Amino acid sequence: MRKLEISMLNQQMHTDLIYAIAESEQRYTQQLTRIALDILKHRKEKPILLLSGPSGSGKTTSALRIEQLLEGWGCAAMVLSMDNYYLPESQTPQALNEHGVVDYESPYRLDIPLLNEHLERLSRCEPIHLPVFNFAKQCREPGKTIQRRPNELVILEGIHALNPQVTGNAGAFASCIYVSVRTRLQAEDGALLHPSKIRLMRRLIRDRFFRGREPVDTFRLFESVSRGEHQYIMPFKHRAAYQIDTFIDYEPSVYRSILLPDLLNIADTYPDYAQYADIAAFLQALEPVPQDLVPGISLVREFIGGSTFHY
Repeated sequence: MRKLEISMLNQQMHTDLIYAIAESEQRYTQQLTRIALDILKHRKEKPILLLSGPSGSGKTTSALRIEQLLEGWGCAAMVLSMDNYYLPESQTPQALNEHGVVDYESPYRLDIPLLNEHLERLSRCEPIHLPVFNFAKQCREPGKTIQRRPNELVILEGIHALNPQVTGNAGAFASCIYVSVRTRLQAEDGALLHPSKIRLMRRLIRDRFFRGREPVDTFRLFESVSRGEHQYIMPFKHRAAYQIDTFIDYEPSVYRSILLPDLLNIADTYPDYAQYADIAAFLQALEPVPQDLVPGISLVREFIGGSTFHY
């Protein structure tokens, strides 16, 4: 587990902010490049790439960046989202918890037979009719027919991509990647910020900008999301041949001006604030970085908006 001292981070920002941002981005890019090159070598026997990670880990950007690298080297690639394979709540009774309430993190929300059939067909370059799931209406809508070409790579990203209950049949023709935050921020007194809190920062900002959620609503949701991660995602990360630390060193400095005022506003009113007070404390210790300095290709843009990618 990597540690990054806040004092060192602030010093880097003071010394040469533009260079510090570029260096942070390069660290992430180098990980992607190394993995993409290895995937390229094995594309004939492993034409499918399964990419998983917990909420706020940057799965989508990582998948799109790998696709971009591969295509830049002349290798055709396409990214598919596992979200397409969700089923309506009425069709997934096995996803109910012990209280009879839908467990939205359960892999049984997925159309597992169809997903496995499609992965096998894609591995053989056979056409599939890709479904589209409308989460707002909780229904499947007409999709499109796609077909993998010879030597083309397919990247399937989703929280359950490494779960053998979901993609267990794909091991013979698929490589696996696990992405998450693997860096801990360290305060002056030696206190460490758990990587899950970085992911929570990302989620708080994305929920605010794109879903209109207040921090307290995200906190409540994140509790069940975290339970699902420990039950359905993290036990299977050992299946991954590749792992990526998606932490971008300067990202908390960008989040400071966006997130800190909202957190301080609920400090005296939200009963469970103590669980998340460390986020505000670490943000207060950081020097702010303006949003407009974040490159359009950056993973940070997945959460603050303005990305060159379409999510």
